[in-house]
Amino acid sequence: MTDQPQGDESAPTPEELREQVEHTRQELGQTVEALAAKADVKAQAKERVAEIKEQAAEKTTHVTGRLREKAGQAAQLVKDKTPDPVLDKAAHAAAQVRDTATRAGHLAAEKTPDPVRKKAATAATMVRANRTPLIGAAAALAVFLLLRRSRRHR
Repeated sequence: MTDQPQGDESAPTPEELREQVEHTRQELGQTVEALAAKADVKAQAKERVAEIKEQAAEKTTHVTGRLREKAGQAAQLVKDKTPDPVLDKAAHAAAQVRDTATRAGHLAAEKTPDPVRKKAATAATMVRANRTPLIGAAAALAVFLLLRRSRRHR
């Protein structure tokens, strides 16, 4: 029962001090990184935007799947309730329309001069490339014409 300190517990060795210093440096580095991450509002906003985009994509996929499922069910219900002779007539009429449209397209292509075909192909390419603005313009034109028509009938 002596009050003398033991050699192992009283003073740490230089190696132990180095280990403590290295450990403290690592902890300090991690703390600084954590604080920097919390202070980087721009990075946090980008992460949040990415999360929201991912959630929206998942929801869109889910809703699209459900809509397709419901549309399939509705189509099947209509098909089940429609009498067979009506379905046969509709299929026959659709085939006739497809055949007639194909023949009309071939006839038009044969009768159309080459410069006109080239211009039409160029126009079609431009329309495909600018589909959204053209749809908007067409919708605006339709609204304008409907408003004009309704004003004339007053």
